[in-house]
Amino acid sequence: MRHHDVNVRTTLTLDDDVAAKLRELAHRRRVPFKEVVNAVLRRGLAAQERRGESRRPFRVEVFRSAFRPGVDPLKLNQLGDELEARRFAEAWRQRS
Repeated sequence: MRHHDVNVRTTLTLDDDVAAKLRELAHRRRVPFKEVVNAVLRRGLAAQERRGESRRPFRVEVFRSAFRPGVDPLKLNQLGDELEARRFAEAWRQRS
């Protein structure tokens, strides 16, 4: 989608790294620098518009748990094993 009916001439100051990437892209595509700059700007603007339209606010669902914060119920078996190992070690020390 090209708009040739209105051309705006402006001076634009680009960072060195951006200008280098645009020149490289123009060279690889064998198109004028102006065409690459316009194409990249159009893609960037279109991506911003799509992202703004489809983005819904992030919401966190509250989850009530019988466990304290930080307790991973999936690791309770590991905790049980560790406690059993400690009891065994203590009983072994007391026998010695």
